[in-house]
Amino acid sequence: MKKLVVLALLMPALIYAQDYVNDSVFIRQVSDNILTSRTAYNNLFHLTKKIGGRLAGSPQMKMAEKWGAQALEQAGADKVTLQQCMVPHWVRGGKDKASVAYKTSDGKVKTIPINVLALGNSVGSGPKGIKAQVVRVHSFDELEEKKDELKGKIVFYSVPFEEDFVETSNAYGKNVIYRAVGASRAAKYGAVAVLVRSMTHSVDNNPHTGSLRYLDSFPKIPAAAVGLRDVEKLDSLLNEGKAITAHLFTYGKMLPDEVGHNVIGEIKGSGQPEKIITVGGHLDSWDVNEGATDDGAGIVQTIEILRAFKALGYKPKCTIRFVLFANEENGLRGGTKYAEEAKANNETHVFALESDAGGFTPRGFSIAATQEKLDKLKSWLALFQPYGVTDFMVGGGGADIGPVAEAYKIPYGELRPDSQRYFDVHHAVNDVLENVNIRELKLGAINMAALLYLVDKYGI
Repeated sequence: MKKLVVLALLMPALIYAQDYVNDSVFIRQVSDNILTSRTAYNNLFHLTKKIGGRLAGSPQMKMAEKWGAQALEQAGADKVTLQQCMVPHWVRGGKDKASVAYKTSDGKVKTIPINVLALGNSVGSGPKGIKAQVVRVHSFDELEEKKDELKGKIVFYSVPFEEDFVETSNAYGKNVIYRAVGASRAAKYGAVAVLVRSMTHSVDNNPHTGSLRYLDSFPKIPAAAVGLRDVEKLDSLLNEGKAITAHLFTYGKMLPDEVGHNVIGEIKGSGQPEKIITVGGHLDSWDVNEGATDDGAGIVQTIEILRAFKALGYKPKCTIRFVLFANEENGLRGGTKYAEEAKANNETHVFALESDAGGFTPRGFSIAATQEKLDKLKSWLALFQPYGVTDFMVGGGGADIGPVAEAYKIPYGELRPDSQRYFDVHHAVNDVLENVNIRELKLGAINMAALLYLVDKYGI
């Protein structure tokens, strides 16, 4: 009798130990498959070098959608569909440029070029450009203090990208508001254009673009990001008390919306096919680069997970959707459409995961979930640690999966790679294939695959 009692007490632990071994073995098989495959590199090479920048509405967007559907089919998807959505079509229209002029100590006027990129969705300056005196502000509070000085001026937002955040996305999250609505806030007081310090810690002088959002009640004025070394020049001159006049040329304009698509691959569930797990990244990128890190990495990881699962003969209980989202950068139309269609079709969604923080060495996952669910995820950490992930932290998921997560009130998350290099290339010309380490990218895919496998098996 005592033996039976002891055995009964030991059974849960024995079952858990066996599950752990089985899970560890499968994740190792996924790892071996992904690390030894050439597919991830080949896919990223094609996306970056054969297609390049893929801004919503552009011909390259359409090329990328066609390629994405083929890549998902080649990876072994049970079904591939194109989910139509209308996307904005902003074009840069020309080479952005700017210069600043000031008087030297001997009274002569000196003009120097500065490196700029128009912000996405910005209006153009007109063929003669915009020439006006520069007024610097370090915050919206200072903008309000100087509001009577701004009419007819160019506002320069020199807002530091904080150095004391270890997680660099926190600096971005705090300061991106100046890029997003700085133009309209300045236009409210009669400013004619804005220059914004690029959202980066980088040591180079590459300006970093990104979308702005005009507030309808104020005039639309041109806006451009400035490279950091030129920001230092401007700050130095202004600190010396010099009056600066800037001459800005931008050519951006909005064209009519274009038809775009979410590209969706699927593995049909074998036990509970009505339950849907979503994983993805965004297929679009900015026009000035190859979009290798943002978000070619997430796209390739998404496809690679599908390919590895199929190669290993894995049959999930739930249906897993692999989504290459449209138009994250300047509209979020793809993620919004995905959620709308899910609700319209009465689908059942249980979890969503995204990769949109670069292909760098994985460190953890940020998860929006209850503490109980977060504790369950943390109980699996030992399975992830051999591949670099050491934590499940409280936080949000990627922007594309936000709408479906909100619609269904489900847990969702995002792969969190090491963030130190991400904003060196984010939205800048140097976001190219050569700045991606394919081994780091593959490790991210392995950890994402492990999380999907465990959520599918044990639920969340």
